[in-house]
Amino acid sequence: MKQRPFQQVDVFTATPYRGNPLAVVLDGTDLDTAAMQHFTHWTNLSECTFVLPPTPEGAAAGADYRVRIFCPGRELPFAGHPTLGTCHAWLEAGGVPRGEHVVQECGVGLVKIQRDGERLAFAAPPLIRSGPLPEGDVALIARGLGVARGDITAHAWCDNGPNWRGVMLTSAEQVLALKPDASILAGLDIGVVGPNVKARGQQPLSGKVGVVGPQGDGDTQFEVRAFFPGNNGLAEDPVTGSLNAALAQWLIGAGLAPERYVAAQGTALAREGRVFVKRDASGTIWVGGASVTCIDGRVNL
Repeated sequence: MKQRPFQQVDVFTATPYRGNPLAVVLDGTDLDTAAMQHFTHWTNLSECTFVLPPTPEGAAAGADYRVRIFCPGRELPFAGHPTLGTCHAWLEAGGVPRGEHVVQECGVGLVKIQRDGERLAFAAPPLIRSGPLPEGDVALIARGLGVARGDITAHAWCDNGPNWRGVMLTSAEQVLALKPDASILAGLDIGVVGPNVKARGQQPLSGKVGVVGPQGDGDTQFEVRAFFPGNNGLAEDPVTGSLNAALAQWLIGAGLAPERYVAAQGTALAREGRVFVKRDASGTIWVGGASVTCIDGRVNL
């Protein structure tokens, strides 16, 4: 064992303990996969990351660092909140990017991260699978969520590594009221989104859904919830970068959301996650938010 620099970061929030926590081991050298997985279990968090030097191929392509991302039971090729939280910790520890963006090497390849004031944002990786879900899946998800089939107003594959199935409900309030049935949804990764139809005196931006126009950082246009298989049948993630990245590509591409919006996630878990989404002039979708360090020290590992 040796002492290694370590941070525990809260992601998608500027307020400590109101986002999604992440453990970051800033020196993962000489640790094998079994040791990384064991430590991830010990943290009792949804994800833990280990920072490493880039591979020769990654360095040649511009990578600033390499990260391995673990959740209980498996390694992930990509995940959103670990990407932002790791970058935040790397920068706080003195990391200096080689170019305009921070470039992270991970299981899906190279991911660009940009600094936008106090926030970081990653470029959404391409979807592995897109398009409408099979009708049988939609009916099953409706039953598992406890809603009528007609309450699912749109649906799509949102697979960007994690195998998300995305569904849109009629409103943010309906999303927050969900009490999913773990026995029905067992084995499925489900992302649920609903528009905030309380216009607060403003007109909707889209003719397809009641999307409220941007009003500042405190206002949100969508509510998001993420359900996935857990140790006790079904778990809910406080704030999910990979899901929001995939949802953004679907919703913006289908005209169900404007090119810039803010999504809330974690409300049902007493969190205050805020995910800032924008599509730039080149068509790249950036998914970002604030991060804050809650623990900074060293770990014997």
